[in-house]
Amino acid sequence: MPKKTWNQDEAHQVIARCVVLPGGLMEALHGLQGAYGHIPAESYDLLANAFNLSAAEVYGVKSFYHDFREAPAGHHVIKICQAESCQARGSRKLTAHVEKLLGIRLGETTANEHITLEAVYCLGNCAVSPNITVNDKLYGRMDGDRLETLLGKLG
Repeated sequence: MPKKTWNQDEAHQVIARCVVLPGGLMEALHGLQGAYGHIPAESYDLLANAFNLSAAEVYGVKSFYHDFREAPAGHHVIKICQAESCQARGSRKLTAHVEKLLGIRLGETTANEHITLEAVYCLGNCAVSPNITVNDKLYGRMDGDRLETLLGKLG
């Protein structure tokens, strides 16, 4: 997703459409992330005013859900399952391997903004763990060699 510059009027429109909806704050957060690729900090006061909350409450909701980002993701997003089944089948070793290859840790993006590495907690594919997603495509029985091959295909 191309990076989009913050626009308060546009953000206000996204939020205004959600105020009347049940669960409107979540809808607004999803809308802002869809528009900007993350939840801009500038939006907290707008959200707080619209939903009669404090900015801290808005941040609390946003930070509770791991899929809401504070900064735009890289061009490619790799998520490595950290749930029990995947851990038992080597996801921690896999995570350490990819962190070393990319020079980043979980929750970070490469300096060239090419790849973001994230943790996920259960992809529902436990029978073939460890599991990862690359740009939302699921891969099971992942190991270091297969992951390196996938990274090579990302360019």
